[in-house]
Amino acid sequence: MHAQPLVCVTDVEASSRWYQRLLGVTSGHGGAEYERLNDGETLVMQLHRFDVEHDHGPIGDPADRPYGNGVLLWFEVEDFDAAVARSEELGAEIVLPRRHHVGASQWEIWLRDPDGYTVVLSTPDRLVG
Repeated sequence: MHAQPLVCVTDVEASSRWYQRLLGVTSGHGGAEYERLNDGETLVMQLHRFDVEHDHGPIGDPADRPYGNGVLLWFEVEDFDAAVARSEELGAEIVLPRRHHVGASQWEIWLRDPDGYTVVLSTPDRLVG
């Protein structure tokens, strides 16, 4: 199984640039309405503009804030220190600073993306496998 999260954003192109820089991923689609962000050939996440319905109808309500209430966009990254440095370069709002999560035996940093979604970057979970 492979997750393919999709989140609604107010500016797909700006969010795409932000996530590309933060995660070191590439655009797999591009455009103002929808984006696919890839790590090599693997789809990592999708971005969709709130007011575009395509053939499925509305996905989210832009007036219903905060976006992603109760949801964490969690990314396990191999280059954790470099990702933290990139988050600083982006001026990302820090929710929880870099810390060692003893229960998961991993390092984490919690951020906000441009739309206010909570994004967690972590080292690989040492308890898995």
